[in-house]
Order: sequence, then structure tokens, then C-alpha cells
Amino acid sequence: MEKNGDFYALLFQMKNINRWGLMYNTRNENLSEHSMECAVLAHALALIGNHHFGKRWDANRLLSAALFHDMNEVLTGDLPTPIKYYNEKIKDSYKEIERVSLHKMLSLLEEESARVYGDLLTLCPEEEKLINGADKLCAYIKCLQEIERGNREFLSACRYNEKALREMDLPEVDFFLKHYISSFTKNIDEVSL
Repeated sequence: MEKNGDFYALLFQMKNINRWGLMYNTRNENLSEHSMECAVLAHALALIGNHHFGKRWDANRLLSAALFHDMNEVLTGDLPTPIKYYNEKIKDSYKEIERVSLHKMLSLLEEESARVYGDLLTLCPEEEKLINGADKLCAYIKCLQEIERGNREFLSACRYNEKALREMDLPEVDFFLKHYISSFTKNIDEVSL
């Protein structure tokens, strides 16, 4: 039983992994926050797909998968995007590091639990694309909010993420951008209650 405890204790370290490490942040964001927000957006995208585009997403599976999509970063930390994707060799090497880290995390679980989490994180290409869309939306929202607070350092990251989102060819993401994204720069008094 202690093995499982080590796994869950490590997950609770996600709050100690800061994101956007190469940039000045008006508000720091940690991996735990990001994972929850990505899960919410993956669930939302699945519901949008089901309700507006006739898809048959398992919204709860996608929510769960997104919640754990970066858990390997407990061991690796958050490598900034410009470094992670600098060239193919670094990108491929980092993918291998992520795979080994995930395997190490799952090895901390008893066999049955490891299988459940392994199955949850074994996604078909369409599911992976939707979670990538949610992940990229999280980055775009962070950029918009930083810019709204006067932090110009996020301008190029904002342009990069908006372009990447538009090029994903995901109707769920396009719908979200058209109908929901403007709410993310409102303050609490501007949100309709």
C-alpha cells in the first residue's frame, strides 16, 4: 500500500512546479492549477463537440486524462516551450524523458492502479488532439490575462498560441474562441452573475 502513497504524495508536489519560468509573471501559475484548468477546458471542449458538432466524446474520460496529462513534470519540471521545441533532437529527447518519467511515476503504483492510470493516459490521436487544444487554450488564456494586467512580455507568446489554436483545425476550439474567450479578460465584477 505504501507504493500508492508515494505516487499520490508526488502528485501533491505539482503545486511546487512553477510554469512560465523564463518570463516575468504578474501572477505565478503552478502545475497543479494548470492541470485543473486544462481538465476543465478538455471537458468543456468535449461537451461543445457533443452538443454542437455531433461528436461522441467521453467528456469525463477527457477531463480525467487532462487532469493527469502533465504529471510526469513532477519529476522533470516544466521545460519552457522555446527550449522544448528548439529543434527536433531536443524535442525527441524530451519526449523520451517524459515517457521515462511517466513510467517511473506509474511504477510507484500497485499493478492494478498502474494499469488504470496507464489506460487513462493512453489516448487515441483524436483525444490527444483535444487535450492539446485544451492545453494550448490554457496557455492562450494565461497570455491574455498577463497582457490585460499590462505585462507586454506575453505579447509574442499570445500571438504564437493564438496562431497555433487557429491552425489546430478543431471545431471545438474554434467555437470556444468565438463564444467564450472574451470572458477570460473580465474582472469578477464584469462577469454576469
